[in-house]
Amino acid sequence: EELIVLENVPGKSYASYSSVDIASKVTEITGGKGCTLVIDGVGKSTYEISLKCLAKRGLFVSFGNASGAVPAFPVLKLTPQSAYVTRPKLNDYVATRDELLERANEVFGWVMDGKLKIVVDKVFGLDEVAAGHEYLEDGKSMGKVLYKL
Repeated sequence: EELIVLENVPGKSYASYSSVDIASKVTEITGGKGCTLVIDGVGKSTYEISLKCLAKRGLFVSFGNASGAVPAFPVLKLTPQSAYVTRPKLNDYVATRDELLERANEVFGWVMDGKLKIVVDKVFGLDEVAAGHEYLEDGKSMGKVLYKL
């Protein structure tokens, strides 16, 4: 199961979107304020939850389709929170080689400084490729899944 990370809370909180009412949990943890930013890489099965978790003038970033594409929805769904929504794509943020290098250096800098932690969930051998794909397809990953050469 994917875990939802509520980063705007000291100490962080984690909850599975399939077994917990995430919107209620966010309301509880944030004292009713909601999240100023929700980054959703799952897609179809979580976008409505993500929208319900937003604070006033919060930003919903939809970037993934792990459960399918987010369907078109009425813009009026954003009204209760005066929310914003965006669906970025990589090529618009790394349009030139210089921009790609600038962004890559920034991200790798965060890793080197310990500001961004890379979570490796599981490592499979090349003889376990089928098991690795099954693991991913079943939604079991909670971090990066790697294959050892």
